[in-house]
Amino acid sequence: MADENNGIKRNLKTRHVSMIALGGSIGTGLFVASGASIAQAGPMGAIVAYIAIGIMVYFLMTSLGEMATYSPTSGSFADYASKYVDPALGFALGWNYWFNWAITLAVDIVAVGLVSQFWFPNVPSWIFSAVALLLVFLINLFSVGVFGEAEYWLSMVKVVTIVAFLIVGVMTIFGIIHSDVNVIKNLSAGNHGFVGGWQSVLSVFVVAGFSFQGTELIGITAGEAKDPSKAVPKAIHQVFWRILLFYICSIFVISALVYYKNPDLLSASAQNISVSPFTIVFENAGIAFAASLMNAVILTSIISAANSGSYASTRMLYSLAHKGEAPKIFAKLSTRGVPVAALVLTSMVGLFAFLSNLKGGSVAYTWLVNASGLTGFIAWVGIAVSHFRFRRAYVAQGRNLNKLKYRAKWFPFGPIFAFVVSIGVIIGQDPQSFTSFDFEKIAITYLSVPLFIIPYVGYKLIKHSKVIKLKDVDLD
Repeated sequence: MADENNGIKRNLKTRHVSMIALGGSIGTGLFVASGASIAQAGPMGAIVAYIAIGIMVYFLMTSLGEMATYSPTSGSFADYASKYVDPALGFALGWNYWFNWAITLAVDIVAVGLVSQFWFPNVPSWIFSAVALLLVFLINLFSVGVFGEAEYWLSMVKVVTIVAFLIVGVMTIFGIIHSDVNVIKNLSAGNHGFVGGWQSVLSVFVVAGFSFQGTELIGITAGEAKDPSKAVPKAIHQVFWRILLFYICSIFVISALVYYKNPDLLSASAQNISVSPFTIVFENAGIAFAASLMNAVILTSIISAANSGSYASTRMLYSLAHKGEAPKIFAKLSTRGVPVAALVLTSMVGLFAFLSNLKGGSVAYTWLVNASGLTGFIAWVGIAVSHFRFRRAYVAQGRNLNKLKYRAKWFPFGPIFAFVVSIGVIIGQDPQSFTSFDFEKIAITYLSVPLFIIPYVGYKLIKHSKVIKLKDVDLD
């Protein structure tokens, strides 16, 4: 079934959208980078950061859910920003988001090669990265239904694995599984569980934000869902439980069972990406075979995250081209409804994974995480602003809120809270780099900001767009 407005195929089933929402963002952020958070901010610092970002993301998803059920589109919040705020904002957000997920694809491709070295330490990591990139390309080359089915089962593996991890972790904490672990010592490490003060906690916010990136995929999948008014709200309701169970509980278990100074935890000094904190927990519990199996699951989950990233960036580039804000070639669809040219360009960005050959895999991975991390927060700022304007325009035009198919709770607190937290993280991510005039750190940390400002200002200068008045917002 084709969408009459843009020619894409509405072949994503409700179970596809729900599972993509449930497991779409579970990848390197949780399985790999979570160790760095604990090493950097301490167990309690990491938990606080993940809880704060988790609450913010939940509100963002309810905001996006309200707009996506009202007007489902593959352009998602970029389209909403253009319609409800200012076309320049939508243009900048669209290109910003494409860059974000294209780089995230490269991040995950790097991680595939490094995690594969768990078994094959003498084989160059780029070989595994190349195979993963080709696999992701082929999955996305077929219909959106193939993507949805592949993502459904890949996400199912992740969900089952994390549940098993939490069970083993709890059994280890309570001594049911023999393990020589001092839980109280681990959780209270540093200054009552905090290391490096609030600056360290704030710096972990971007890692936590990177972990949660992918939840906004709900908005993009709405454009190709068979029944978005049913699928999107159901997926939104699952976000809170995923945040609570998968992230917060997993960070707690890792913090309780792995001392924050463990050299195998990912940190700026250790740079040992091939060892996941999940694997460490299994090994400490004396389950050697399960540790190897866990690494295989991590590999699967990273491929899943790369798959989602390729889909998201491809659809956003297609949407930009469809509106005339990108070269027309990227709006062309195959007979299966796939924007092939957009997919090819996005996959070419994934070739940045091979930076691991030049500077070492861990260095490339860390750089790419930093380069894409703030981009996600900028996208979330766009969601918050767009929803705030949408709801105000809806009321200003005398429409009945009870007629909304899905209504976000706690408005206007939700979008305002998400806006304030996101802006705070963007501004305060690394202020010391400015005071010390460390231009390399400034460039790496804040690269996302000019990549948003330049297209925004450029569009304003060329198109002379203005903020749309509430009474003039097109809600039809």
